[in-house]
Amino acid sequence: MSFLKDFFLRTRHITLYACCMAVLVFLLKWLQWKLLIVDNSLDIYIGLIALFFTMLGIWVATQLVKPKIKTVVVEKEVYITPQDSPVINEAELKKLHLSTRELEVLRLLAKGHSNAEIAEQLFLSLSTVKTHASNLFVKMDVKSRTQAIEKAKRLKITA
Repeated sequence: MSFLKDFFLRTRHITLYACCMAVLVFLLKWLQWKLLIVDNSLDIYIGLIALFFTMLGIWVATQLVKPKIKTVVVEKEVYITPQDSPVINEAELKKLHLSTRELEVLRLLAKGHSNAEIAEQLFLSLSTVKTHASNLFVKMDVKSRTQAIEKAKRLKITA
């Protein structure tokens, strides 16, 4: 403890001088800041307003450009016929005017086969299978394989 006391006594003039310099520098900076605020207050306010409206413009632009994605959950009733009684509705089948080949393609679609697998099983080219599938879509008034399969099962055309 005596070491600290001796050190403080030897350096008290330097410490006092350093504290006075620190207080004076603080006062000068405070006066400079006050002078800056008073003299340039209009420029500072204009700059702050410009900064505010720039940030507001950036936020509005990001809100306008951001895509509006909505997730819609559609619940749909699915008709499932029992597998042990595959009864085909001949009246609905005649209304659609499907050819035998289109009906074969539809049944294979309902079983989950791809176009390539259907072409291999029916000994057709891939483009012929695609043509039959598109003709099915037109005749059944649907837009996709899933809709065609669902409508065929609902109308009891396929097992």
